[in-house]
Amino acid sequence: MNSSIINKFLFLSLAAATFLFSGCGDHQHSEEDHGHDHGTAEPETGHEDENVVHLSGTQFKDLKMKIGKMESRDLKSTVMANGRLEVPPQNEATVTAILGGNVYDIQVIEGDDVSKGQTLAYLSHPSLTELQSKFLKAYNDLQFLKKDYERKKKLYESEVGSGKEFQQAESEYLTAQSTVKSHEAQLRQLGLNPARITDGEFYQKLPIKSPINGSITMVEVKTGQYVSPDTPIFEIVNVEHIHADLMVFEKDVARVEKGQEITFTVQSLPDSELTAVIYAVGKKFEQDPKAIHIHAEISNKTGNLIPGMYIQGQIHVESKDHLALPDEAIVSDGDHHVAFLAKKGTPEDPEEWEFKPVELTPKKSYNGWTAVEFKEQVPDNADFALNNAYYLLAEKDKEGAGHSH
Repeated sequence: MNSSIINKFLFLSLAAATFLFSGCGDHQHSEEDHGHDHGTAEPETGHEDENVVHLSGTQFKDLKMKIGKMESRDLKSTVMANGRLEVPPQNEATVTAILGGNVYDIQVIEGDDVSKGQTLAYLSHPSLTELQSKFLKAYNDLQFLKKDYERKKKLYESEVGSGKEFQQAESEYLTAQSTVKSHEAQLRQLGLNPARITDGEFYQKLPIKSPINGSITMVEVKTGQYVSPDTPIFEIVNVEHIHADLMVFEKDVARVEKGQEITFTVQSLPDSELTAVIYAVGKKFEQDPKAIHIHAEISNKTGNLIPGMYIQGQIHVESKDHLALPDEAIVSDGDHHVAFLAKKGTPEDPEEWEFKPVELTPKKSYNGWTAVEFKEQVPDNADFALNNAYYLLAEKDKEGAGHSH
């Protein structure tokens, strides 16, 4: 074979081999390059927990966050009740005139404090003079009949006078004595002194006096007005024994008893919580609504408490300690309730705070605290955000929406 032909054949074979070798080398290099690219890609760190809320140290301070643990709290079971402030019947008085007359002088105004027996006003009328005249005549007649009786008694005892005359004198004397006593009683009811009248000194004005200690709540008359014996002149109330009168519905009656404590508020004092202790439980149902009255003595009277004021109360029917969180630490998240576990410091920022929601079931609530039962186990010494739960929930939802986007 021609040497040129052989050389050409060898050259082509060598080129083909070189091409095949290069192709294999290129393919291997591509796989290596691909492998190298995969190996040098940034490692997967996993998605950040969308439920965790992060606050910087500055945000934490600006929000005035409070961190703490659950506390054992005395959470009382309560019965809700509404009612009014009342006073016992003996602490209210409607003042009327026993004798009709014209109002001569009014000496008090609404709001004045008065004492039992204090003169509130004066009445005047001709009938007042007539009444005193009748008493004085009866008194003078009694003095005459008394002497006649004593004289005839001596004669009778000496067997000089007749028994019939003595008995007649005795009867007339006793009748006159009864008449005078009747007039005296009437005068004393009017606040008049019979002894002064027997000395010939008549009263020109009839004093109207207070039957109790208390405060004037209403003046019903004007100067010069004629008042009959049944006309109300003044209303007086003594609030020293003002108490809470609450209505308890039938379903709760069995849980209520004497000695239980009540906390309540009065509309006119919304920032003051008053306490009272039940001293009487009614035995008769009101029909509309079907409820009984309970009466409770107020322990910490404050402000201007007036009978008739509307009150809203809670009767504490039992007491028990529970692990609880402040109401500000619990928030409703749809159909669930959550609180936020708190943890300070991250690898990037030791001042940063992390807050993780944990689902719970709220139980009894009282005075700003709620007993809770967690859906999952939490550490016994876990720290919680004790306030701003609504804000943390909003931040959680906002961060979650950002991740989904």
